Amino acid sequence: MASYKIKIGSFKCAAISDGFFKYKSPMFPNPGKLLFANAPKESLESTLREHHIAPEKWTEWVSPYICMTIDTGEHRVLVDTGAGDLDINTGKLLQNLKEEGIAPEDFDTVILTHAHPDHIGGNVLTDGNPAFPNARFVIWRDEWNFWTSQKSSPESKDDEHLNLMRGLALKGLLPIRSQLVLIDREKEIVPGISAISASGHTPGHMALVVASGDEKLFIVGDAVLHPIHLERLDWYSAVDFDPGQAVFSRRRLLDMASEENALMFAFHFPFPGIGKVVENKETWLWQPLA
Repeated sequence: MASYKIKIGSFKCAAISDGFFKYKSPMFPNPGKLLFANAPKESLESTLREHHIAPEKWTEWVSPYICMTIDTGEHRVLVDTGAGDLDINTGKLLQNLKEEGIAPEDFDTVILTHAHPDHIGGNVLTDGNPAFPNARFVIWRDEWNFWTSQKSSPESKDDEHLNLMRGLALKGLLPIRSQLVLIDREKEIVPGISAISASGHTPGHMALVVASGDEKLFIVGDAVLHPIHLERLDWYSAVDFDPGQAVFSRRRLLDMASEENALMFAFHFPFPGIGKVVENKETWLWQPLA
């Protein structure tokens, strides 16, 4: 399935697939260590089995990459642009939009939750031109500053990884610089779509709340990477820049979505990545919409 449509009040929304990516050795640690870096071994194994995952056989995490379109009637908004040509199985966004009758020129706003390559890889076409020529691109100021200003040297594997990620970030960000809008506080980006500070996964990671009528949709980006993170709130991933802040942001977003009885959309969840956050004692469970 390449698209899934829902309505939030009068807003027409659609989850659009950009494809998928296999996280596996040697580029990445095994999925348990990648997604739940601080999880005690026995607790992790028992939790995985509860989710019908055999720990010893879980050698790769096949993650969907899902973007979101929102037609408010006044604005056409895209949230994240996928991975572009990062992998043979990614970069399907433009084709899947076309199948929905949506052209890149139709968007007036593109909101980037953060600057990891799977979220901004579709910003630019192979010829170096912006993929969404009529849109302003909105990103949190701290995110832009981190990837474009900070420098590192390849003195360790961590620095090598950071330099690789920075190179990919610049590839996706610099060509759209003239279209870029930086925000540094929680505010309405277009009527009905507001930014929420959700740093931790990256320094300027941003979530969104989409509100129309009495309905809401929380778009959490990578603040929640896997449904198990709803149950094991303190388990953070190996790719969280600031684990403590990442856990704090996740708790805050889940609290908000739960209190509002709102839908939630997560970029890496099983397609279409939309569901409800259901209270379960002192934690939550994921209830997929479809």
